[in-house]
Amino acid sequence: MRLKIVQAGEAVLRQRGKDLSAGEIRSREIQNLIEWMRETMYDAPGVGLAAPQVGLSLRLAVIEDKPENLKDVPADYLKERDRKAVPFHVIVNPKLTLEGPADAEFFEGCLSLSGFTAVVPRARKVRVECLDHQGEPKTIQASGWYARILQHEIDHLVGTVYIDRMRSRTFMSVENHNRYWKNKSSADLRKLIGWES
Repeated sequence: MRLKIVQAGEAVLRQRGKDLSAGEIRSREIQNLIEWMRETMYDAPGVGLAAPQVGLSLRLAVIEDKPENLKDVPADYLKERDRKAVPFHVIVNPKLTLEGPADAEFFEGCLSLSGFTAVVPRARKVRVECLDHQGEPKTIQASGWYARILQHEIDHLVGTVYIDRMRSRTFMSVENHNRYWKNKSSADLRKLIGWES
């Protein structure tokens, strides 16, 4: 089942989600929700989807960065972003620890701010303690683009969206990003747009 992705302005995107118990996670209701969120993320398409984005104030997100997402991306682009494929998984009730400063600055988009993008500073490395899709404790050590995905999705679970963290001078439509900025390095963007480090 494909779920409706809510857009900026919906109150649920600004609320802290409810924690789920291990028993709730294993329930038929939440297991169905996980599968529907997975299908919705694939259909969008996206690399992560949080429960608040489908109108549910729960601290649950699904993540996957498929190998086919990377196949037509230039190697230098992937290297600069430290982006590699990430298998499908679920995070529930995550506790995020940043392992370094938020000094990785790249364009980021969001399925709940459809058609827009901006440069968002994020930490290059993170640790996440959470429960998995069966309610079992899990610790994730992540770096690069995967760390960015985790930070973005965990923000959703506490009522934060990327525009709260973005370099405001870089906010633009995806159309203009693709037309003018897509192949520019972060250093080029900083110089041309004039945001401060």
